[in-house]
Parts: sequence; structure tokens; C-alpha cells
Amino acid sequence: MRLAELSERSGVSTATIKYYLREGLLQPGRRVSATQAEYDDAHLRRLRLVRALIQLGKVPVATAREVIAAAEDESLDRHLRLGAATWALPHGPEPDEGDPETDAAGRTAAELLERVGWQHGQELGELSPAYRRLVAAVAALRRLGYPCDLAHLLPYARLAAQLAVTDMDLVEEQPTEAGQIEAAVALTVLYEPVLLSLRRLAHAEESARRFMDGGVDDTDEDAGGGEA
Repeated sequence: MRLAELSERSGVSTATIKYYLREGLLQPGRRVSATQAEYDDAHLRRLRLVRALIQLGKVPVATAREVIAAAEDESLDRHLRLGAATWALPHGPEPDEGDPETDAAGRTAAELLERVGWQHGQELGELSPAYRRLVAAVAALRRLGYPCDLAHLLPYARLAAQLAVTDMDLVEEQPTEAGQIEAAVALTVLYEPVLLSLRRLAHAEESARRFMDGGVDDTDEDAGGGEA
């Protein structure tokens, strides 16, 4: 396909595509003349990834370039390519090493990973951006006096394990390895707002069930279950 068709199918303007080409975010097309090139489905898939990162995920261009470089590194196996690409994504605040709660939070995080059997996470430890963000989050909870011990965190970790299976099933629907890597990165960016939104909607439903006037009280229902 030519540039105009690539723009139409991807929803990205020709000017933006040319910018992505200059910045190395999109691989060059096959040159067919001095002024024209042809593009294929790999370019279309890559444009969707770049659009997810930059336009929707608000990832800086330099970071998007780093993510794409990791995804394209064929010297790594699929697991390592996926990990390198997602590690390059923004991950939020780092633990404050000067905070006395950070050490305690680190011990809680390490115990949590051990309890749920995440051996890979234990091996990576502080090298993992996600692990460091977990430590920072638990430290903040501890600092503010909110519950965050192992018993409170375990249900979240177990739910996350179930979500990971769903995520990887979705990634494996892509027919090529390159497509799977790109999908894993794009879906990491695009599905996190979905998860946050669903969690908040679920909170509203559970709050109404428990606290709204006229809501169902399980205790009362059970107590009166034997009456005619």
C-alpha cells in the first residue's frame, strides 16, 4: 500500500507518519521510486503500537523509541523481548530509599512474591520497575497507616495472577511473534485504564449493595430465611 492508504487504514495523518519515519518509530517502506515507497501490514501494526504508546498512553517519543527497539531485538527470546519492551514503559514513582518504611515495604513485597510462587519476580527483585513501584506503593500505604500487610495484599496478587493468564491468552491470539510482542506492549498501555475503570465501577456496585438505604443486608436475609 502507498502512504495515503496506510494513513487511511491506520487513522494516522500522512504528516504524522512521516514524522514517525524520521524519528525511527516506523520502519521505512520498500522504495519503488525516488519519491514513493510501499508499506505492508507490518507497518500498519507498528503504527497501531506507536499510536497506542504516544497518542493514548502519552508516552514520550524517546521512550516509545526505546520500547520499540526492545520489541525488535531478535537476539532475545520472546519472553525477554516482551519483558524488555514493557520495562521501557513509564512505571511511576521509585521507592524513597531515605524513607524508613521502604525497607519494611521491601520485605513485605518479597514475602508476597514468595507466597504466590512468582519465582521470576523474586529473581529479578529490585531490577524490575514493577517491583520497585510495588515497594513504593506499599511504603506509602504504611506511611499513611493504611492496611498493607501480607494478608491484605495476597488477594490482589492472586487476582493479578488470574488476569495475567487472560492477558497472555489475548497476546497469543496474534499469529506472529512480532505481533505478540507489539500486542503485549499496546495492551499493557490500553488495558490498564480498563482495569482501573472496572475496579471503580465494581466499588460503586459493592458500596451500593452494602451501604445504600434499602440495599440487601446478607445478615438479615440469612436470619429471616426460615420465615414464611
